[in-house]
Amino acid sequence: MDAAAKKAVLRLCTYGLYVVTCEYRGKRNAFTANWLTQVSFEPPMLALSVERDAASLPLIRASGMFAICVLDREQRALAATLGRSLHRSPAKLEGIRWLEPEQPGTAAEAFQAPSDTDNRAPVLADCLGYLRCTVSTETPAGDSVLLVATVIDAHLLRTGQPLTMQEAGFRHSG
Repeated sequence: MDAAAKKAVLRLCTYGLYVVTCEYRGKRNAFTANWLTQVSFEPPMLALSVERDAASLPLIRASGMFAICVLDREQRALAATLGRSLHRSPAKLEGIRWLEPEQPGTAAEAFQAPSDTDNRAPVLADCLGYLRCTVSTETPAGDSVLLVATVIDAHLLRTGQPLTMQEAGFRHSG
């Protein structure tokens, strides 16, 4: 296979940029993802690809859930910051505003934390909207793991244009 042609064609595939958030027993992380797709209407389900060595994967596995936060096209810098590895950038979450259940007078009133506080899917306060999901199954996929998850909660926080991979100028391809 021609490696240059493979990269060129893979870069033609359209991708959105999202922030995936997770938490387990007080340990929280967020990462930028672009390999996400809806796979079912009833029930509403998504497939998300997560690198096998990602710091978030053990948190997602332990809690059984994650949230997808849709970024605004003006949030390229946030996507870049959260795209860094937690291992190499342990302070990457500093300054992030979170939508917490106890914040009155915001869309947080609709955010229902699971009864088991070990299992949470935090949400970025400044995203366009979010989907909270519970993992239904996982499958090995090369250097990644494919998570299939059921959407259990969805909220539109504001209107705007979603950020895409091409618009951000990011160039990830295999």
